[in-house]
This record gives sequence, C-alpha cells and structure tokens, in this order.
Amino acid sequence: MPRQLHLNAFLMNAGHHDAAWRHPRTQPERVTDLRYFQELARTAERGLLDSVFLADGVALWGKVRHNALGGFEPLTLLSALAAVTEHVGLIATVSTTFNEPYHTARKFASLDHLSGGRAGWNIVTSGSVDEARNFNREEHLDHAVRYARAREFVDVTTKLWDSWEDDAILVDRERGVYADTDKVRAIGHKGEHFSVHGALNVPRPPQGHPLLVQAGSSEDGKEFAAQYAEAVFTAQQTLADAQAFAKDLRARLPRYGRTDDQLLILPGIAPVIGSTEAEARALEQELTDLQVPEYGLAQLSGMLGTDLTGLPLDGPLPELPEEKDINGNKSRFTLVAELARRDGLTLRELIARLGGGRGHRVVAGTPERIADEIEEWFRAGAADGFNIMPPYLPGGLEVFVDEVVPLLQARGLFRTEYTGRTLREHYGLARPANRLAVTSPASPAA
Repeated sequence: MPRQLHLNAFLMNAGHHDAAWRHPRTQPERVTDLRYFQELARTAERGLLDSVFLADGVALWGKVRHNALGGFEPLTLLSALAAVTEHVGLIATVSTTFNEPYHTARKFASLDHLSGGRAGWNIVTSGSVDEARNFNREEHLDHAVRYARAREFVDVTTKLWDSWEDDAILVDRERGVYADTDKVRAIGHKGEHFSVHGALNVPRPPQGHPLLVQAGSSEDGKEFAAQYAEAVFTAQQTLADAQAFAKDLRARLPRYGRTDDQLLILPGIAPVIGSTEAEARALEQELTDLQVPEYGLAQLSGMLGTDLTGLPLDGPLPELPEEKDINGNKSRFTLVAELARRDGLTLRELIARLGGGRGHRVVAGTPERIADEIEEWFRAGAADGFNIMPPYLPGGLEVFVDEVVPLLQARGLFRTEYTGRTLREHYGLARPANRLAVTSPASPAA
C-alpha cells in the first residue's frame, strides 16, 4: 500500500480562532450541548478522518470574559460520542501531573471497550501554574520532574492494561469459572512517584493499549515521545522547521529499540477556506477584526512567561527570559519568540498571527491551496498527517470534509473508505503484546 495521510479533527468549542465565538457562523451557546459535538463527530466520520481529538486542562484557561472557554471533561464527552459513531477514533488529553495511573488506566480501558477499540490518550504533563493551584500546590512541578513522573506514570498505566491477558475471561458456566485468575495478576509496582498493586478492574482493552499520543516538543518532550509515543501532535510554522523536527525525533527512536513506522508525526494546521483566495483572506480578516486585544495579550503573556500588560500594542516584544528559565510549555515559548523575532512583529501583529492557531500554522486559501500545502509537507517528510484545526465550527470542519478531503482522495493520498475497525488500524500501528503474559501461573490478583 502506498503511504497515506492521517487526519484528525481537533475540536475546540466554537473553533480554534480566539474570536470565532463572535463570528455569525459559529454557535458558542452550544459548547455544553452534546448534540453539537455529536454532529461534529459524525462530520469527521463522514470525512473518513482517523479521529476526533480533544485538548484539555484542569484550570479555566484564558479570560472567559472574552472567549467561549470551559466545557466538557473529554473522556465523558468521548464516551457519549462513541455511542453515535462507528469508526472515527476518540483521543482525549489527560495530564500525568494531576491524575493517578489507576484512574487513568481504568477510564481509557473503559472508553476503548465502549467504542470497540477507538480510544487514544494524549499524554501531557501540564504547563500552567493555574492548574497546580487547583491541586494543592502554589507552584508547578519543575519541568524535568514532570517528565520523570510522566515516564513512570505511562509505565504503570500500560502495566495495568496488561494485568489481564486477552484470554483471561472464560465464562465457564458449567465449572463456575468466570476468569482464569492465573491470567489476571497484580503488577506490584513500587517506584519513585507511584505505588500501585493492581490488577486493573477492567479487562484488557480491545486495542491492547489505547493509542499513546504526545504533544510536547521540548527536549524532554521529544525524548519522551521517542520512548513512548505512537503519534506526536506538534506545532511548526515552516516546512524547514517541520522537517528538522521530524528528522530529530526519528533519530532518537533507535535508542529505545523503535523504528520509524512505529511513530506518526502530525502537526497542527488551521485552514481558513474560501471558494477563492480573496474570499479566504476576507474571512481571515473578519476573524482578526473580531479579536479582543486584552484577551490576546493575556494569552501571549502566558505563552511567553512574561507579563505584557500595559505595553504598547504597536511596539515590539520586550526582552524575554531564556528558554531554560521557562517552567511552562518550553516548545511553545520558543516557537512564539522566534516567530516574533524572525518576522519583526509588533505585539498587535503577533496577537493576530496567533489568533487562529496559538502557534500552529494557519493557511488561508482555496480547497486546492489547502490540499497543496498538506501534500507538500507530507511528501517532503515533514508530516505523516495533520491535526485539522478548523478556525470556526461547525462550518470550518464541514468545508474541509466536503471540499478538501475529496481532493486528497483524488490524489491517492487519503483513504476512500475505512478498512479497519480500531484507531490503531486506522493509523497502521500494531496491537501491543502483553508484557506481563506468562505461560505459567504467577502472582494472581484474585
């Protein structure tokens, strides 16, 4: 089979543009309406997309005065979406800093069973002090400590998924034996951050392990991705930067005994689509004109770890801290700082540039232009596919599905039907072997 694209629908309330909720094409009053997200998920499935993806944090991000923020907890929502879809994958973000492995393993195993093997976990370590302050801390854990905790967290979680062997359930009514307890075992984990006995109280997921996704691009993040991730959600502004990122990340795989085909790289792209180039640029300008500078400045302050309040919008960025001194999202700090310096942007211009994708690439143009950009990055080895980030919803996803996807299909770059049932099958990734399976009885849990 020739190599094909992987496309995810990254859903965010009224859309990814920070002024989307003010545009007449959006429905911000529906961000807690289940039917709204069911419609979006069905649109993604109609477009044969690999998955829908939900970001998440455990604090109220940004200034809710000026944006449609807040909403559903993602695993709860995806469980409801599983009931009205059959094929599209369901990826939720869960932080390793503010959760426990047992809870996380249980929830994702449940979603994988409920959906017939369509669950994916976007692993984040969290980046804001506001989140820390919701969990008994005044300051965030150090960046390196967060990643050390994340490694152990993932190790424990995958062991819990493996605590049941695939054939452990017998349902032998005659003998009165429901499960072979030699195949359900405690994991007995004792580490630096976690002590977890096990076994999990949910049988092994249909996929073995729900798909493991990672979204950090710092040095710690790339090393973590090389060790654990099966898909990486990332942000790059230029083709050269994306190629360099992909080359760097893939070069790290061999030291963990992994090969290129075990990892997919999926940058974000926010397509502003019009029937003509002029129409697309006009829509992009409409959204920019609806931005609230106070909101954009607060967002930018958070990304850069620097309070920009009161600075002139038509002036340059002030002197910034060094990346090593940033304890939040290091990769996004670097991307935004370099974008401003490279293009000589004022604060106002930087806010406008970031409004559509928060550092992800924004492309305005016709469906053909969007398809061309996707194909160029794909063929150049910069991406295995993309996280599609509609600037406004629901229409931004509908036009992508109805007008861009057929072009990619006609070029032989994207599927014309689902050929698999699980998210792993959509991605062409193997089902993991059970690391705890043994041929003789050992450490039964019950």
